Amino acid sequence: MSVDDVAEPEPGRGEVLLAPEAVGICGSEVEGYLGHQANRTPPLIMGHEFAGSVVAVGAGVEERWRGRRAAVNPLVAGGDAVAGIEQLSARRELIGVHRPGGFAGAVRVPAHRLRELPDGADARLGALAEPLATGVHAARIGRTGVEGGPADRVIVIGAGTIGLMTLQAALLGGASWAGVLDLHPMRRAAAKGFGAHATFSPETAPGDADVVFDAVGAESTRRLAVDLLRPGGCAVMIGLATESTQLRLDEVIRRGLTVRGSYAYSDADYDEALVWLLDGRAGLGELEAVQPLDAGPDAFAELAAGPSERLKVFLA
Repeated sequence: MSVDDVAEPEPGRGEVLLAPEAVGICGSEVEGYLGHQANRTPPLIMGHEFAGSVVAVGAGVEERWRGRRAAVNPLVAGGDAVAGIEQLSARRELIGVHRPGGFAGAVRVPAHRLRELPDGADARLGALAEPLATGVHAARIGRTGVEGGPADRVIVIGAGTIGLMTLQAALLGGASWAGVLDLHPMRRAAAKGFGAHATFSPETAPGDADVVFDAVGAESTRRLAVDLLRPGGCAVMIGLATESTQLRLDEVIRRGLTVRGSYAYSDADYDEALVWLLDGRAGLGELEAVQPLDAGPDAFAELAAGPSERLKVFLA
């Protein structure tokens, strides 16, 4: 990672120029930093979890946006988008991957991706709307994938940011019991603090879950997600750590299981996540102070070195 001086962008038609006040470092960006994601190749300004203040407006944008603070839904759907599954558009783009992102003094944002923040709202909560929206979406499709009864008993594999957000979304969505699996005691303790009824290491994991969410995406965790289900249960695959995984589809068939992929979130998921954060129903507890962009290289190096006690690092 490097910190460089670049020309300040100009907002195009339908765009604003936003000065970020808080930008979260996502686990997918750490994977990109390590060279594990083909869609994040340098030179690239990353940063897709962000909120800030509008400092300029382009042609066709209402003047009322100038000076307003806003969270940003960074997923820009293409013209083939279908309402409710906008994130599955074949021509979708993500700010911070396909367009320059929020780890900058200013970033171009399509005005229709702005979500106004109330006066006094913490920009860090606006930045958390993106990862929470991922959990909201996963929890919603998990509830619809179960056969033979409600999705009362859920297990989340992985207690990073996405796993903890999915845990909260599942509980808010009606789950009566939630367990969390993680290798690291610190993360298991964090999960208990965010509502998990029980936490486990992989070797002690209970079975018979209605829904299992894999927020890791390794071959072993995907298989475990299927193994922990009751007959008729649903495994929701969120994590993308590994490209391919061999599953016993004969077992999936004989046990009547549903295996769902959960990618990103719809516009409605994002908007619900932002409401939950602003009214205090979900979050990550006491948040770290926002660090300057100059601290970014060291922060990425620390997070890439292995599991960290820092749940979310913010730059701006």
